[in-house]
Amino acid sequence: MLEPDFEKGNGLIPAIVQDHKTGDVLMLAYMNREAWLKTLETEKATYWSRSRNSLWVKGETSGHYQVVKEITIDCDADTILLKVQQTGAACHTGYRSCFYRKITAGSFEIVGERLFNPEDVYK
Repeated sequence: MLEPDFEKGNGLIPAIVQDHKTGDVLMLAYMNREAWLKTLETEKATYWSRSRNSLWVKGETSGHYQVVKEITIDCDADTILLKVQQTGAACHTGYRSCFYRKITAGSFEIVGERLFNPEDVYK
């Protein structure tokens, strides 16, 4: 089986996450080999949290899981692309995508949809 080259990124490689139907980019996270294997086993997106220094199943706290529909690996085997069925918001701030701020003329505008208030979920 083809496996990402986790040694290239000192054990962590980026995982780009897209909505499997729309192609919208939802987020970027990091995976180590353990997260990779857990994702393959459960079909739920699992990442390595750099801030918590532990595995993180997307949706564990919020209920906004990512069911993996397709996985591709780039030509250098050092980046993963997950196509997922996203339940609720992908972003911990409550937005559907982490990419909800459009930069314009030195400022930004909110272009995404906020689905929940994080204060109601992360207490």
